[in-house]
Amino acid sequence: MEAKSNQSFSEMIKGEVPVLVDFYTDWCGPCKMMVPILKKLKNRMGDQINIIKIDAEKNPTAAIRYQVRGVPTLILFQKGHILWQQSGVVQAEQLYSIITDRINKV
Repeated sequence: MEAKSNQSFSEMIKGEVPVLVDFYTDWCGPCKMMVPILKKLKNRMGDQINIIKIDAEKNPTAAIRYQVRGVPTLILFQKGHILWQQSGVVQAEQLYSIITDRINKV
């Protein structure tokens, strides 16, 4: 679930297409639970959303900037704004509902 273009992170989150960022670490069990959930979400939403994963340990500056205090932390961006942020595992149906609700309000 990597970005499909050469856009930088800051360019992607400023775009029209919503971006769901998954801050994770390799050793985190709940983070591993998010992988199939995010794949299911991407399959359902297709090009309506971009999903990117950021290793919080390898990118501490980004983690600090967005106040990631635990992993997994999901942050939904659109047009450079944070629309939603939550730590912990979120099931696919709930995630879909949250995302569609937030992006329809923008």
